[in-house]
Amino acid sequence: MTTTLDDQLFPLTSLGSGVWTTEAGPEWRNPNGPLWGGYSIGLCLAVVAAEPEARGEPLAITLTYVAGLSAGTVEVRTRRLRQGGSVGVWEVELRSAGAAEVSVHAIVTMARRPATPAFAFAQMPEAPDPESLPPQARPGGTQHFGSRAFERRTSETFPIEPAASSRSTAWVRPKLGPWNKALLGMLTDSSPPRAFYALGHTVMTTTVTLTIYLHAAAEEVAAAGEDYLLVEYEGRVGGGGATDERSSYWRRDGKLLATSEQLLWYREHPRVPE
Repeated sequence: MTTTLDDQLFPLTSLGSGVWTTEAGPEWRNPNGPLWGGYSIGLCLAVVAAEPEARGEPLAITLTYVAGLSAGTVEVRTRRLRQGGSVGVWEVELRSAGAAEVSVHAIVTMARRPATPAFAFAQMPEAPDPESLPPQARPGGTQHFGSRAFERRTSETFPIEPAASSRSTAWVRPKLGPWNKALLGMLTDSSPPRAFYALGHTVMTTTVTLTIYLHAAAEEVAAAGEDYLLVEYEGRVGGGGATDERSSYWRRDGKLLATSEQLLWYREHPRVPE
């Protein structure tokens, strides 16, 4: 039996119909403790792909991050909501072992991709070649924004300084193996929050909900191999504790592979008395 990258990243044990477990290592933790949100994305896509009744490939996923998911044993429950001729919809719940409440809830849309005339209005933004940019380094080598899984190259500096625009681009390539839909999904939760571009590092952020549209077919994603993808990020507004981000993910030849929309919760760091 061939072992895939998803099998290596998310080793699943079936406990019966719609019930799974996996072991999430501490290397997937964010610096503040819970598992990185991108790990949940990859796990949800991998577990639906492993379901015997799943048909097709991931087309979209919407996640709600209800509470922090801890490293260690993760319990997964899946439920097929509907299977049509081409499109199927699955519900996924993730929780830490023994927890009564769900930590991450997801709706995954699967599809058999038919042959239809293709068109595109969106155009890939201009950006320096990735080979002309240095690998992104952060003080102390901290593992923020999925840096264990991805190498980023950008003209930006870190820490981020407030600016008039939230728009930025970065070239990103996988460290763990060639691109597939799970890795592409994980990439969508690997950018510095757009609130930093308005307020600097005076705020803390956490993702509330994230939707990913996987426009490209699986073979079109796989065609990127282990090459860089260009990611374009933009935030639009923030206030009342909530801010947004939208992103686009391009293959080097200009093929748009995916887009995402994210809503984050933010608050100011507690002030230290002088």
